[in-house]
Amino acid sequence: MAGGGFVSQGGGKQHAGEVNNFVIITCLVAAMGGLIFGYDLGISGGVTSMAPFLQKFFPAVYEQEAKAKGGNQYCKFDSQLLTLFTSSLYLAALVASFFASMVTRIFGRKMSMLVGGLVFLLGSVLNGAAINMAMLIIGRLLLGFGIGFANQSVPVYLSEMAPAKIRGALNIGFQMAITLGILVANLVNYGTAQIKSGWGWRLSLALAAVPAIMMTVGAFFLPDTPNSILERGNMEKAKAMLQKIRGLDNVDEEFQDLVDACEAAKKVRHPWKNILQPRYRPQLVICVVIPFFQQLTGINVITFYAPVLYKTLGFGDSASLMSAVISGVVNVIATIVSIVSVDRFGRKALFLEGGIQMFVSQLAVGGMIWKSFGVNGEGSMSGGIEADILLALICVYVAGFAWSWGPLGWLVPSEICPLEIRSAGQAINVSVNMFWTFVIGQLFLSMLCHLKFGLFFFFAGFVAVMTIFIYWFLPETKNVPIEEMNTVWKAHWFWGKFIPDDAVIGHHVSMEPYGKGV
Repeated sequence: MAGGGFVSQGGGKQHAGEVNNFVIITCLVAAMGGLIFGYDLGISGGVTSMAPFLQKFFPAVYEQEAKAKGGNQYCKFDSQLLTLFTSSLYLAALVASFFASMVTRIFGRKMSMLVGGLVFLLGSVLNGAAINMAMLIIGRLLLGFGIGFANQSVPVYLSEMAPAKIRGALNIGFQMAITLGILVANLVNYGTAQIKSGWGWRLSLALAAVPAIMMTVGAFFLPDTPNSILERGNMEKAKAMLQKIRGLDNVDEEFQDLVDACEAAKKVRHPWKNILQPRYRPQLVICVVIPFFQQLTGINVITFYAPVLYKTLGFGDSASLMSAVISGVVNVIATIVSIVSVDRFGRKALFLEGGIQMFVSQLAVGGMIWKSFGVNGEGSMSGGIEADILLALICVYVAGFAWSWGPLGWLVPSEICPLEIRSAGQAINVSVNMFWTFVIGQLFLSMLCHLKFGLFFFFAGFVAVMTIFIYWFLPETKNVPIEEMNTVWKAHWFWGKFIPDDAVIGHHVSMEPYGKGV
Protein backbone atom coordinates (compact mmCIF):
# COMPACT_ATOMS: atom_id res chain seq x y z
CA MET A 1 0.00 0.00 0.00
CA ALA A 2 1.27 3.47 -0.80
CA GLY A 3 2.47 5.11 2.33
CA GLY A 4 2.66 8.63 3.59
CA GLY A 5 -1.03 9.56 3.86
CA PHE A 6 -4.57 8.52 3.28
CA VAL A 7 -7.81 9.48 1.67
CA SER A 8 -10.86 8.79 3.74
CA GLN A 9 -12.70 5.56 2.94
CA GLY A 10 -10.25 4.44 0.32
CA GLY A 11 -10.12 7.69 -1.63
CA GLY A 12 -13.63 9.20 -1.61
CA LYS A 13 -17.25 8.51 -0.79
CA GLN A 14 -18.28 4.88 -1.01
CA HIS A 15 -21.66 4.65 -2.71
CA ALA A 16 -24.06 1.86 -1.85
CA GLY A 17 -24.88 -0.78 -4.41
CA GLU A 18 -24.77 -4.46 -5.20
CA VAL A 19 -22.73 -6.34 -7.74
CA ASN A 20 -25.59 -7.75 -9.81
CA ASN A 21 -25.81 -10.04 -12.82
CA PHE A 22 -26.90 -7.21 -15.13
CA VAL A 23 -23.64 -5.33 -14.54
CA ILE A 24 -21.49 -8.45 -14.87
CA ILE A 25 -23.14 -9.56 -18.13
CA THR A 26 -23.11 -6.05 -19.57
CA CYS A 27 -19.40 -5.59 -18.82
CA LEU A 28 -18.52 -9.03 -20.19
CA VAL A 29 -20.34 -8.26 -23.45
CA ALA A 30 -18.67 -4.85 -23.72
CA ALA A 31 -15.25 -6.35 -22.99
CA MET A 32 -15.58 -8.45 -26.15
CA GLY A 33 -14.39 -5.31 -27.92
CA GLY A 34 -10.92 -6.42 -26.88
CA LEU A 35 -11.23 -9.57 -29.00
CA ILE A 36 -10.72 -7.71 -32.27
CA PHE A 37 -7.57 -6.02 -30.96
CA GLY A 38 -6.18 -9.25 -29.54
CA TYR A 39 -6.97 -11.34 -32.61
CA ASP A 40 -5.13 -8.92 -34.85
CA LEU A 41 -2.16 -8.66 -32.47
CA GLY A 42 -1.81 -12.43 -32.57
CA ILE A 43 -2.65 -13.18 -36.19
CA SER A 44 -0.28 -10.83 -38.02
CA GLY A 45 2.97 -12.33 -36.70
CA GLY A 46 1.95 -15.88 -37.59
CA VAL A 47 0.78 -14.91 -41.06
CA THR A 48 4.02 -13.05 -41.82
CA SER A 49 5.97 -16.19 -40.94
CA MET A 50 4.00 -18.37 -43.43
CA ALA A 51 5.92 -19.15 -46.62
CA PRO A 52 2.89 -18.95 -49.01
CA PHE A 53 1.98 -15.49 -47.69
CA LEU A 54 5.58 -14.26 -48.05
CA GLN A 55 5.87 -15.74 -51.54
CA LYS A 56 2.72 -13.94 -52.72
CA PHE A 57 3.18 -10.50 -51.16
CA PHE A 58 6.81 -10.30 -49.99
CA PRO A 59 8.91 -12.50 -52.32
CA ALA A 60 12.11 -10.59 -51.51
CA VAL A 61 11.70 -11.39 -47.81
CA TYR A 62 11.04 -15.04 -48.65
CA GLU A 63 14.27 -15.22 -50.64
CA GLN A 64 16.18 -13.33 -47.92
CA GLU A 65 15.01 -15.82 -45.28
CA ALA A 66 16.13 -18.76 -47.42
CA LYS A 67 19.58 -17.21 -47.91
CA ALA A 68 19.94 -16.48 -44.19
CA LYS A 69 20.27 -20.15 -43.23
CA GLY A 70 23.71 -20.32 -41.66
CA GLY A 71 24.20 -16.55 -41.99
CA ASN A 72 23.18 -13.56 -39.84
CA GLN A 73 20.06 -14.78 -38.05
CA TYR A 74 19.30 -11.34 -36.63
CA CYS A 75 18.58 -9.86 -40.09
CA LYS A 76 16.76 -12.68 -41.91
CA PHE A 77 13.34 -10.95 -41.78
CA ASP A 78 14.48 -7.30 -41.99
CA SER A 79 12.02 -5.58 -44.36
CA GLN A 80 10.30 -2.21 -43.97
CA LEU A 81 7.51 -3.31 -46.33
CA LEU A 82 6.84 -6.44 -44.27
CA THR A 83 6.65 -4.44 -41.04
CA LEU A 84 4.36 -1.92 -42.77
CA PHE A 85 1.83 -4.75 -43.18
CA THR A 86 1.70 -5.04 -39.39
CA SER A 87 2.21 -1.43 -38.33
CA SER A 88 -0.05 0.37 -40.85
CA LEU A 89 -3.05 -0.79 -38.80
CA TYR A 90 -1.87 1.10 -35.74
CA LEU A 91 -1.26 4.30 -37.66
CA ALA A 92 -4.90 4.12 -38.79
CA ALA A 93 -6.00 3.41 -35.20
CA LEU A 94 -4.14 6.53 -34.06
CA VAL A 95 -6.06 8.72 -36.53
CA ALA A 96 -9.35 6.97 -35.75
CA SER A 97 -9.01 7.56 -32.01
CA PHE A 98 -9.59 11.31 -32.49
CA PHE A 99 -12.77 10.74 -34.52
CA ALA A 100 -13.82 8.12 -31.99
CA SER A 101 -13.42 10.66 -29.19
CA MET A 102 -16.10 12.87 -30.74
CA VAL A 103 -18.43 9.95 -31.51
CA THR A 104 -18.03 8.60 -27.98
CA ARG A 105 -18.83 11.97 -26.41
CA ILE A 106 -21.68 13.06 -28.72
CA PHE A 107 -23.40 9.76 -29.58
CA GLY A 108 -22.32 7.57 -26.67
CA ARG A 109 -19.92 4.72 -25.95
CA LYS A 110 -22.27 2.13 -27.47
CA MET A 111 -22.35 3.86 -30.89
CA SER A 112 -18.56 4.05 -30.95
CA MET A 113 -18.36 0.29 -30.33
CA LEU A 114 -20.87 -0.39 -33.13
CA VAL A 115 -18.89 1.69 -35.62
CA GLY A 116 -15.65 -0.03 -34.60
CA GLY A 117 -17.11 -3.51 -35.05
CA LEU A 118 -18.60 -2.78 -38.49
CA VAL A 119 -15.44 -1.16 -39.89
CA PHE A 120 -13.26 -3.98 -38.54
CA LEU A 121 -15.60 -6.51 -40.17
CA LEU A 122 -15.17 -4.83 -43.56
CA GLY A 123 -11.38 -4.84 -43.14
CA SER A 124 -11.31 -8.56 -42.32
CA VAL A 125 -13.25 -9.36 -45.49
CA LEU A 126 -10.83 -7.33 -47.61
CA ASN A 127 -7.77 -8.97 -46.03
CA GLY A 128 -9.10 -12.48 -46.47
CA ALA A 129 -9.87 -11.82 -50.14
CA ALA A 130 -6.70 -9.80 -50.89
CA ILE A 131 -5.17 -10.41 -54.31
CA ASN A 132 -2.67 -7.56 -54.28
CA MET A 133 -0.79 -5.30 -51.87
CA ALA A 134 -3.32 -2.46 -52.20
CA MET A 135 -6.19 -4.65 -50.97
CA LEU A 136 -4.01 -5.96 -48.17
CA ILE A 137 -3.01 -2.51 -46.89
CA ILE A 138 -6.51 -0.97 -47.29
CA GLY A 139 -7.89 -3.90 -45.31
CA ARG A 140 -5.32 -3.30 -42.60
CA LEU A 141 -6.21 0.40 -42.45
CA LEU A 142 -9.90 -0.45 -41.99
CA LEU A 143 -8.98 -2.90 -39.21
CA GLY A 144 -7.03 -0.07 -37.60
CA PHE A 145 -10.00 2.30 -37.72
CA GLY A 146 -12.14 -0.37 -36.06
CA ILE A 147 -9.58 -0.92 -33.30
CA GLY A 148 -9.24 2.84 -32.75
CA PHE A 149 -12.98 3.12 -32.07
CA ALA A 150 -13.09 0.02 -29.85
CA ASN A 151 -10.07 0.97 -27.76
CA GLN A 152 -11.47 4.46 -27.26
CA SER A 153 -14.92 3.39 -26.08
CA VAL A 154 -14.66 0.02 -24.33
CA PRO A 155 -12.34 0.89 -21.37
CA VAL A 156 -14.36 4.06 -20.67
CA TYR A 157 -17.63 2.10 -20.86
CA LEU A 158 -16.36 -0.49 -18.40
CA SER A 159 -15.02 2.09 -15.93
CA GLU A 160 -18.30 4.01 -15.98
CA MET A 161 -20.52 0.94 -15.67
CA ALA A 162 -18.66 -0.90 -12.89
CA PRO A 163 -19.06 -0.19 -9.16
CA ALA A 164 -15.85 1.19 -7.62
CA LYS A 165 -15.05 -1.90 -5.53
CA ILE A 166 -14.77 -4.19 -8.59
CA ARG A 167 -14.00 -1.61 -11.29
CA GLY A 168 -10.48 -2.92 -11.72
CA ALA A 169 -11.56 -6.53 -12.25
CA LEU A 170 -14.35 -5.65 -14.69
CA ASN A 171 -12.20 -3.20 -16.64
CA ILE A 172 -9.47 -5.81 -16.99
CA GLY A 173 -12.10 -7.88 -18.79
CA PHE A 174 -11.02 -5.79 -21.80
CA GLN A 175 -7.42 -6.98 -21.46
CA MET A 176 -8.68 -10.50 -20.84
CA ALA A 177 -10.50 -10.37 -24.17
CA ILE A 178 -7.30 -9.09 -25.82
CA THR A 179 -5.28 -12.01 -24.44
CA LEU A 180 -7.97 -14.52 -25.46
CA GLY A 181 -7.95 -12.99 -28.94
CA ILE A 182 -4.16 -13.39 -29.12
CA LEU A 183 -4.37 -17.03 -27.97
CA VAL A 184 -7.14 -17.89 -30.43
CA ALA A 185 -5.16 -16.22 -33.22
CA ASN A 186 -2.05 -18.25 -32.35
CA LEU A 187 -4.09 -21.46 -32.39
CA VAL A 188 -5.68 -20.50 -35.72
CA ASN A 189 -2.24 -19.79 -37.21
CA TYR A 190 -0.92 -23.13 -36.00
CA GLY A 191 -3.89 -24.89 -37.62
CA THR A 192 -3.97 -22.97 -40.91
CA ALA A 193 -0.21 -23.35 -41.37
CA GLN A 194 -0.82 -27.09 -41.76
CA ILE A 195 -3.01 -26.53 -44.86
CA LYS A 196 -0.84 -27.91 -47.63
CA SER A 197 -2.42 -26.00 -50.52
CA GLY A 198 -1.05 -22.73 -49.13
CA TRP A 199 -4.25 -20.73 -48.58
CA GLY A 200 -4.19 -21.03 -44.80
CA TRP A 201 -3.11 -17.40 -44.41
CA ARG A 202 -6.38 -16.30 -46.06
CA LEU A 203 -8.38 -18.22 -43.48
CA SER A 204 -6.31 -16.71 -40.65
CA LEU A 205 -7.01 -13.16 -41.87
CA ALA A 206 -10.67 -13.74 -42.78
CA LEU A 207 -11.54 -15.28 -39.40
CA ALA A 208 -11.06 -11.81 -37.89
CA ALA A 209 -14.68 -11.38 -39.00
CA VAL A 210 -15.81 -13.65 -36.13
CA PRO A 211 -14.76 -11.36 -33.23
CA ALA A 212 -15.94 -8.36 -35.29
CA ILE A 213 -19.44 -9.86 -35.57
CA MET A 214 -19.43 -10.76 -31.86
CA MET A 215 -18.53 -7.20 -30.92
CA THR A 216 -21.03 -5.60 -33.30
CA VAL A 217 -23.96 -7.76 -32.23
CA GLY A 218 -23.03 -7.41 -28.57
CA ALA A 219 -22.77 -3.62 -28.81
CA PHE A 220 -26.18 -3.44 -30.50
CA PHE A 221 -27.84 -4.91 -27.41
CA LEU A 222 -25.79 -3.01 -24.80
CA PRO A 223 -27.32 -0.19 -22.75
CA ASP A 224 -25.44 3.10 -22.57
CA THR A 225 -23.78 4.16 -19.32
CA PRO A 226 -25.53 6.62 -16.96
CA ASN A 227 -22.66 9.08 -17.53
CA SER A 228 -23.13 8.94 -21.30
CA ILE A 229 -26.93 9.28 -21.06
CA LEU A 230 -26.52 12.33 -18.81
CA GLU A 231 -24.04 13.87 -21.25
CA ARG A 232 -26.84 13.78 -23.85
CA GLY A 233 -29.35 15.42 -21.51
CA ASN A 234 -31.73 12.63 -20.41
CA MET A 235 -31.70 12.78 -16.60
CA GLU A 236 -34.63 10.42 -15.95
CA LYS A 237 -33.26 7.70 -18.20
CA ALA A 238 -29.79 8.13 -16.68
CA LYS A 239 -31.12 7.75 -13.14
CA ALA A 240 -33.16 4.67 -14.11
CA MET A 241 -30.01 3.09 -15.61
CA LEU A 242 -28.00 3.89 -12.47
CA GLN A 243 -30.70 2.26 -10.33
CA LYS A 244 -30.59 -0.81 -12.56
CA ILE A 245 -26.83 -1.28 -12.48
CA ARG A 246 -26.60 -0.62 -8.72
CA GLY A 247 -29.61 -2.81 -7.88
CA LEU A 248 -31.07 -0.06 -5.66
CA ASP A 249 -33.93 2.43 -5.81
CA ASN A 250 -32.14 5.03 -3.67
CA VAL A 251 -29.12 6.17 -5.68
CA ASP A 252 -29.68 9.87 -5.04
CA GLU A 253 -26.21 10.61 -3.66
CA GLU A 254 -24.28 8.92 -6.46
CA PHE A 255 -26.64 10.32 -9.08
CA GLN A 256 -26.12 13.83 -7.75
CA ASP A 257 -22.36 13.33 -8.06
CA LEU A 258 -22.87 12.30 -11.70
CA VAL A 259 -25.12 15.31 -12.33
CA ASP A 260 -22.54 17.66 -10.77
CA ALA A 261 -19.79 16.13 -12.91
CA CYS A 262 -21.99 16.42 -16.01
CA GLU A 263 -22.77 20.08 -15.28
CA ALA A 264 -19.07 20.79 -14.90
CA ALA A 265 -18.42 18.95 -18.16
CA LYS A 266 -21.03 21.01 -20.04
CA LYS A 267 -19.21 24.20 -19.11
CA VAL A 268 -16.20 22.85 -20.97
CA ARG A 269 -16.72 23.60 -24.65
CA HIS A 270 -13.22 22.61 -25.71
CA PRO A 271 -12.10 19.44 -23.85
CA TRP A 272 -8.89 19.25 -25.92
CA LYS A 273 -7.94 22.76 -24.85
CA ASN A 274 -9.22 22.21 -21.34
CA ILE A 275 -7.07 19.13 -20.65
CA LEU A 276 -4.00 21.35 -21.06
CA GLN A 277 -4.95 23.43 -18.01
CA PRO A 278 -2.73 22.97 -14.93
CA ARG A 279 -5.62 21.45 -12.92
CA TYR A 280 -5.61 18.47 -15.29
CA ARG A 281 -1.83 18.10 -15.43
CA PRO A 282 -1.75 14.77 -13.51
CA GLN A 283 -4.32 13.17 -15.82
CA LEU A 284 -2.64 14.51 -18.96
CA VAL A 285 0.78 13.24 -17.91
CA ILE A 286 -0.52 9.80 -16.97
CA CYS A 287 -2.57 9.50 -20.19
CA VAL A 288 0.63 10.18 -22.17
CA VAL A 289 3.27 8.41 -20.10
CA ILE A 290 1.45 5.14 -19.29
CA PRO A 291 0.73 4.13 -22.94
CA PHE A 292 4.21 5.28 -23.97
CA PHE A 293 5.84 3.08 -21.35
CA GLN A 294 3.44 0.21 -22.06
CA GLN A 295 4.79 -0.07 -25.60
CA LEU A 296 8.42 0.49 -24.55
CA THR A 297 8.22 -2.64 -22.40
CA GLY A 298 8.87 -4.37 -25.72
CA ILE A 299 5.80 -6.61 -25.38
CA ASN A 300 4.92 -6.27 -29.04
CA VAL A 301 8.23 -7.86 -29.93
CA ILE A 302 6.55 -10.98 -28.57
CA THR A 303 2.94 -10.25 -29.51
CA PHE A 304 3.45 -9.16 -33.13
CA TYR A 305 6.42 -11.22 -34.09
CA ALA A 306 6.49 -14.22 -31.75
CA PRO A 307 6.64 -16.83 -34.56
CA VAL A 308 9.09 -14.65 -36.53
CA LEU A 309 11.24 -14.18 -33.40
CA TYR A 310 11.20 -17.89 -32.59
CA LYS A 311 12.17 -18.73 -36.20
CA THR A 312 14.98 -16.16 -35.97
CA LEU A 313 16.18 -17.96 -32.83
CA GLY A 314 16.33 -21.26 -34.65
CA PHE A 315 12.91 -22.82 -33.97
CA GLY A 316 11.30 -24.74 -36.86
CA ASP A 317 8.10 -23.54 -38.56
CA SER A 318 5.67 -25.61 -36.46
CA ALA A 319 7.74 -25.21 -33.30
CA SER A 320 7.74 -21.42 -33.66
CA LEU A 321 3.95 -21.32 -34.01
CA MET A 322 3.45 -23.72 -31.09
CA SER A 323 5.82 -21.64 -28.94
CA ALA A 324 3.62 -18.63 -29.69
CA VAL A 325 0.61 -20.65 -28.51
CA ILE A 326 2.41 -21.53 -25.25
CA SER A 327 3.26 -17.89 -24.50
CA GLY A 328 -0.36 -17.03 -25.40
CA VAL A 329 -1.66 -19.49 -22.77
CA VAL A 330 0.64 -17.92 -20.17
CA ASN A 331 -0.70 -14.51 -21.20
CA VAL A 332 -4.30 -15.58 -20.52
CA ILE A 333 -3.55 -17.23 -17.16
CA ALA A 334 -1.55 -14.21 -15.93
CA THR A 335 -4.38 -11.86 -16.94
CA ILE A 336 -6.74 -13.91 -14.77
CA VAL A 337 -4.30 -13.37 -11.89
CA SER A 338 -4.58 -9.63 -12.50
CA ILE A 339 -8.40 -9.74 -12.48
CA VAL A 340 -8.38 -11.55 -9.12
CA SER A 341 -5.75 -9.33 -7.49
CA VAL A 342 -6.12 -5.79 -8.88
CA ASP A 343 -8.89 -4.67 -6.51
CA ARG A 344 -7.29 -6.48 -3.58
CA PHE A 345 -3.64 -5.48 -3.82
CA GLY A 346 -4.11 -2.36 -5.92
CA ARG A 347 -2.77 -1.01 -9.19
CA LYS A 348 0.57 0.21 -7.89
CA ALA A 349 1.73 -3.08 -6.36
CA LEU A 350 1.03 -4.93 -9.63
CA PHE A 351 2.81 -2.26 -11.68
CA LEU A 352 5.93 -2.51 -9.51
CA GLU A 353 6.08 -6.31 -9.26
CA GLY A 354 5.46 -6.72 -12.99
CA GLY A 355 8.15 -4.17 -13.82
CA ILE A 356 10.78 -5.96 -11.74
CA GLN A 357 9.82 -9.34 -13.22
CA MET A 358 10.01 -8.03 -16.81
CA PHE A 359 13.35 -6.31 -16.18
CA VAL A 360 15.05 -9.46 -14.85
CA SER A 361 13.63 -11.78 -17.52
CA GLN A 362 14.57 -9.43 -20.39
CA LEU A 363 18.17 -9.26 -19.17
CA ALA A 364 18.23 -13.07 -19.01
CA VAL A 365 16.74 -13.44 -22.53
CA GLY A 366 19.23 -10.95 -23.97
CA GLY A 367 22.08 -12.77 -22.25
CA MET A 368 21.03 -16.18 -23.61
CA ILE A 369 20.69 -14.86 -27.17
CA TRP A 370 24.13 -13.22 -26.86
CA LYS A 371 25.59 -16.53 -25.72
CA SER A 372 23.96 -18.52 -28.53
CA PHE A 373 24.25 -16.20 -31.53
CA GLY A 374 27.08 -13.86 -30.59
CA VAL A 375 27.47 -10.39 -32.08
CA ASN A 376 27.46 -11.38 -35.75
CA GLY A 377 24.32 -13.55 -35.50
CA GLU A 378 25.98 -16.57 -37.10
CA GLY A 379 25.70 -18.83 -34.09
CA SER A 380 22.82 -21.19 -33.41
CA MET A 381 20.66 -22.42 -30.60
CA SER A 382 21.43 -26.01 -29.73
CA GLY A 383 17.77 -26.81 -29.13
CA GLY A 384 16.55 -29.09 -26.37
CA ILE A 385 17.01 -27.71 -22.89
CA GLU A 386 18.51 -24.41 -24.12
CA ALA A 387 15.48 -23.63 -26.29
CA ASP A 388 13.14 -24.68 -23.47
CA ILE A 389 14.88 -22.31 -21.02
CA LEU A 390 14.62 -19.44 -23.50
CA LEU A 391 10.91 -20.09 -24.02
CA ALA A 392 10.39 -20.29 -20.24
CA LEU A 393 12.14 -16.93 -19.73
CA ILE A 394 9.98 -15.32 -22.43
CA CYS A 395 6.90 -16.75 -20.69
CA VAL A 396 8.05 -15.25 -17.36
CA TYR A 397 8.35 -11.90 -19.13
CA VAL A 398 4.90 -12.27 -20.75
CA ALA A 399 3.35 -13.17 -17.37
CA GLY A 400 4.88 -10.08 -15.75
CA PHE A 401 3.38 -7.86 -18.44
CA ALA A 402 0.00 -9.64 -18.45
CA TRP A 403 -0.74 -9.04 -14.77
CA SER A 404 0.65 -5.50 -14.68
CA TRP A 405 1.35 -3.17 -17.59
CA GLY A 406 -0.96 -4.99 -20.01
CA PRO A 407 -4.32 -4.54 -18.26
CA LEU A 408 -3.34 -1.56 -16.09
CA GLY A 409 -2.19 0.39 -19.14
CA TRP A 410 -5.86 0.50 -20.17
CA LEU A 411 -7.48 0.56 -16.72
CA VAL A 412 -5.65 3.45 -15.05
CA PRO A 413 -6.01 6.09 -17.82
CA SER A 414 -9.70 5.22 -18.25
CA GLU A 415 -10.55 5.67 -14.55
CA ILE A 416 -8.57 8.79 -13.59
CA CYS A 417 -10.13 11.49 -15.78
CA PRO A 418 -13.15 13.56 -14.70
CA LEU A 419 -16.10 13.49 -17.09
CA GLU A 420 -15.34 16.87 -18.69
CA ILE A 421 -12.04 15.59 -20.12
CA ARG A 422 -12.69 11.83 -20.13
CA SER A 423 -13.18 11.40 -23.87
CA ALA A 424 -10.16 13.60 -24.63
CA GLY A 425 -8.03 11.79 -22.06
CA GLN A 426 -8.93 8.37 -23.45
CA ALA A 427 -8.30 9.57 -27.01
CA ILE A 428 -4.83 10.72 -25.94
CA ASN A 429 -4.25 7.37 -24.23
CA VAL A 430 -5.30 5.42 -27.34
CA SER A 431 -3.45 7.66 -29.81
CA VAL A 432 -0.17 7.60 -27.84
CA ASN A 433 -0.53 3.82 -27.47
CA MET A 434 -1.21 3.35 -31.19
CA PHE A 435 1.59 5.72 -32.23
CA TRP A 436 4.22 3.84 -30.26
CA THR A 437 2.70 0.50 -31.28
CA PHE A 438 3.20 1.68 -34.87
CA VAL A 439 6.79 2.78 -34.19
CA ILE A 440 7.76 -0.48 -32.46
CA GLY A 441 5.93 -2.58 -35.05
CA GLN A 442 7.62 -0.75 -37.92
CA LEU A 443 11.13 -0.67 -36.48
CA PHE A 444 11.41 -3.94 -34.54
CA LEU A 445 12.88 -6.14 -37.27
CA SER A 446 15.40 -3.42 -38.20
CA MET A 447 16.23 -2.89 -34.52
CA LEU A 448 16.77 -6.64 -34.11
CA CYS A 449 19.07 -6.59 -37.13
CA HIS A 450 21.17 -3.67 -35.82
CA LEU A 451 20.95 -3.94 -32.01
CA LYS A 452 20.97 -7.75 -32.06
CA PHE A 453 20.73 -9.23 -28.54
CA GLY A 454 21.13 -5.67 -27.21
CA LEU A 455 17.51 -5.00 -28.22
CA PHE A 456 16.35 -6.85 -25.10
CA PHE A 457 18.71 -4.78 -22.93
CA PHE A 458 17.29 -1.66 -24.61
CA PHE A 459 13.74 -2.55 -23.58
CA ALA A 460 14.91 -3.62 -20.10
CA GLY A 461 16.32 -0.12 -19.59
CA PHE A 462 12.92 1.41 -20.32
CA VAL A 463 11.25 -1.07 -17.97
CA ALA A 464 13.58 0.12 -15.18
CA VAL A 465 12.77 3.79 -15.86
CA MET A 466 9.01 3.27 -15.97
CA THR A 467 9.02 1.22 -12.76
CA ILE A 468 10.77 4.09 -10.97
CA PHE A 469 8.21 6.52 -12.42
CA ILE A 470 5.31 4.45 -11.05
CA TYR A 471 6.97 4.25 -7.62
CA TRP A 472 7.10 8.03 -7.28
CA PHE A 473 4.30 9.47 -9.38
CA LEU A 474 1.29 7.13 -9.48
CA PRO A 475 -1.09 7.21 -6.49
CA GLU A 476 -3.21 4.18 -5.65
CA THR A 477 -6.72 4.38 -7.18
CA LYS A 478 -8.31 1.10 -6.09
CA ASN A 479 -11.81 1.37 -4.55
CA VAL A 480 -12.04 5.09 -5.41
CA PRO A 481 -15.36 6.05 -7.09
CA ILE A 482 -14.63 7.32 -10.58
CA GLU A 483 -16.20 10.74 -9.92
CA GLU A 484 -14.19 11.10 -6.67
CA MET A 485 -10.74 10.63 -8.20
CA ASN A 486 -9.57 14.22 -7.56
CA THR A 487 -9.31 13.42 -3.85
CA VAL A 488 -6.46 11.03 -4.63
CA TRP A 489 -4.60 13.54 -6.79
CA LYS A 490 -5.06 16.33 -4.23
CA ALA A 491 -3.47 14.16 -1.52
CA HIS A 492 -0.48 13.13 -3.65
CA TRP A 493 2.91 14.53 -2.60
CA PHE A 494 3.67 15.92 -6.09
CA TRP A 495 0.39 16.24 -8.01
CA GLY A 496 -1.52 17.85 -5.12
CA LYS A 497 -0.22 21.32 -5.99
CA PHE A 498 -1.97 21.18 -9.38
CA ILE A 499 -5.44 20.33 -8.01
CA PRO A 500 -7.45 23.39 -6.86
CA ASP A 501 -9.38 23.16 -3.60
CA ASP A 502 -12.74 23.56 -5.36
CA ALA A 503 -12.09 20.29 -7.23
CA VAL A 504 -12.49 18.33 -3.97
CA ILE A 505 -15.01 20.42 -2.03
CA GLY A 506 -17.01 18.31 0.40
CA HIS A 507 -14.42 15.55 0.67
CA HIS A 508 -12.00 15.06 3.54
CA VAL A 509 -8.49 14.73 2.21
CA SER A 510 -5.44 14.21 4.35
CA MET A 511 -2.85 16.70 3.19
CA GLU A 512 0.01 14.38 4.01
CA PRO A 513 1.82 13.38 0.80
CA TYR A 514 0.19 10.34 -0.76
CA GLY A 515 1.67 7.84 -3.16
CA LYS A 516 5.36 8.48 -2.46
CA GLY A 517 6.70 5.01 -2.13
CA VAL A 518 5.08 1.72 -1.36
